[in-house]
Amino acid sequence: MITSLSNSTIVAIRKLHRLKDRRTTGLFLAEGLRVVGQALDSGAEIRQLIICLDLLISEYGQQLVDRARKLGVDCLEVNEPVFASLARKDTPQGIAAVIAQRWQAIESLTPQKGELWVGLQAVQNPGNLGTIFRTCDAVGATRLLLLDDCTDPYDPAAVKASMGSIFTVKLTKTHAEAFHVWHTGHEEMVIVGTSDHAEEDYAQTVYPQTCLLLMGSERQGLPDEYVQLCTKMVRIPMEGSCDSLNLAVATGIILYQIYNQRRNIFQSAGQQ
Repeated sequence: MITSLSNSTIVAIRKLHRLKDRRTTGLFLAEGLRVVGQALDSGAEIRQLIICLDLLISEYGQQLVDRARKLGVDCLEVNEPVFASLARKDTPQGIAAVIAQRWQAIESLTPQKGELWVGLQAVQNPGNLGTIFRTCDAVGATRLLLLDDCTDPYDPAAVKASMGSIFTVKLTKTHAEAFHVWHTGHEEMVIVGTSDHAEEDYAQTVYPQTCLLLMGSERQGLPDEYVQLCTKMVRIPMEGSCDSLNLAVATGIILYQIYNQRRNIFQSAGQQ
């Protein structure tokens, strides 16, 4: 059992809370029963499992440890103060994992017919990003594109807010020029952009079968260079005095409109 806060392995794991170290190592720290369980279910590359038996009191937690050991994962047992130094949860559950980040380059992507993707341009809030991961998973969106200077999806706040969906939604990071080049060769992926100045109501729109929903940043919205790539632009009508919605909320509203259209199509097809 590791009991020293200055243990070199523990210090290295603790540093994964910092963006610089996550970028350098290509690793991140995931904490909690649900997130670690989803990592195992999704076949994520778990480098180390950190456990504190005094905190890991659930049967499910013990099952996760057993599964990890059978897979040959390195398991580090630590005492409560050491685990607390790594934890971000208010009530730590006694389990965390060091996991390899998973990225796919945009040049390697080929959209499949009927796929729904989401693109986020310059999203800054990690909590919003994590929530959008979770919504993507819920509606069956298979990929999240992070465009330009976005927050790190492996930030602890984003991982926590994703509730494990960071392992189920594929992830790509790119920039405007590379995205434009890619889309020129893959125009079957129809881009729907969003703007409060758009004429078309999101609820009155018929969304394409193979669709990329493109959302702008929390502050600036979608830049012109991206608007020009969109086949259509939609808006969410608002009645109050505020001029914008939270990005995660706005994304969720439109994604569920797309999902409901798709669900109706699938149900109709199944009844024929």
